[in-house]
Amino acid sequence: MFNYTLRRLLLAIPTLLFISLVIFLLLDLAPGDPMAQMPLTIPPEVRDKMREALGLNEPIYVRYGLWLYQFFWVEPLHILGNLTGHEFAAGQQRILSWQSRSPVADVIAQRLPQTLWVVGLSYVVGVLLALPIGIISAYRQYSWFDQIGTFVSMIGYSVPTFFTGVLMIVIFSVYLGWFPSIYDTTLHVNSWDTFLLQARQMAMPVFVLALYNASQISRFMRASMLDNLNQDYVRTARAKGLSEKTVVLTHVLRNSLIPVITVIALGVPTIFGGAIITEQVFKVNGLGQLLITAIYANDIPMVQTLTFIFAVLIVLFNLIADILYGILDPRIRYD
Repeated sequence: MFNYTLRRLLLAIPTLLFISLVIFLLLDLAPGDPMAQMPLTIPPEVRDKMREALGLNEPIYVRYGLWLYQFFWVEPLHILGNLTGHEFAAGQQRILSWQSRSPVADVIAQRLPQTLWVVGLSYVVGVLLALPIGIISAYRQYSWFDQIGTFVSMIGYSVPTFFTGVLMIVIFSVYLGWFPSIYDTTLHVNSWDTFLLQARQMAMPVFVLALYNASQISRFMRASMLDNLNQDYVRTARAKGLSEKTVVLTHVLRNSLIPVITVIALGVPTIFGGAIITEQVFKVNGLGQLLITAIYANDIPMVQTLTFIFAVLIVLFNLIADILYGILDPRIRYD
C-alpha cells in the first residue's frame, strides 16, 4: 500500500503540472483586459505602468513560471509563517488579485470558513442521511419506506437547488418568519445566543444542499446494496447460520460501499468549490460567490488559483478513494 501511494503521489506531480499549464493558458489567452474596468480618463502612459505593475508585459512562459513559483513556494511559506508566528516569505511577491489588489490566498482564507460551515456541513449531513436510507431501502425493497425514499430522492435530485432555496425562503422566512432569508457573514459565534443565530441562518442552505446530496448518494447506495444482496456469498453466509445483521452490515455493506466511496470522495472537492447557485440565493459570501465575482471582473489570478486548487483536491481525493478500496475489500492488493 505504501509503494502504491508513493507511486500515485509521484504520478500526480506531472499530472498537476499539465493541468496547471492548461488552466493558465486557457484563462490567459481568453479575451478580456484587466484594464477594461478602469475609467477612460486614465492616461495611456498610466495604463501602461499599471499593466507593467501587474506583470502583463512579460512573456507568457515567464508569467507561468512565476505563478507556479508563487503558488507552490511563496504561498505555502506564508501560510506556514502565519501558523508558526514567523515570517518565512518576507519580501517575496505573492499572487495578487487584480480586482482587490490583495493576496489571493488571504481572500480565499477569509471566504473558506463560510463555505465549509454551510457546504461542508450539508455534505456531511447528506452522507449521514443517505447511507442508512439506501441500506434500508435496498434491504426492504418495494416497502413503504423504499417507496417514500425513492419519491423524496427523485424530488430532491430533479428539482434544482435555486428553486428549492427560493421555496424555502418564501415559506420559512416570508410567511412563517422562522429563519432569516439572508446569511449574515459578519456574525461571530462567541456566545450561546450567537450560536443559535448561526444555526438558524445555516438551517435553510444546509437543508437545501443536504437534500440534493442525500438524494444522489442514497440512490447509489441502494443500487449497490441490491447488486450484492443477491450474490452467492450472501446465500452462503446465511446457510452457515450467520445472523441477518452480520450478513447485511458486515458482508454486504462492506462490498457495497466500494462504488459509493467513489461518489463520496469525488464529491468532497465540491465542498471547497462552494455551491455557486445556493450561495447566490442565500447570499452566503463563500468561495462559489468569490469565483463568480472574479469571473465577472476578469480577475485572472483569482480564477486561476481557485480552479487549480479544485484540480489538486480532485487528484488528492481520487487517491484517497483508491486507498479506501483496498481497506474495504481485502481482495484488492496494490503491492
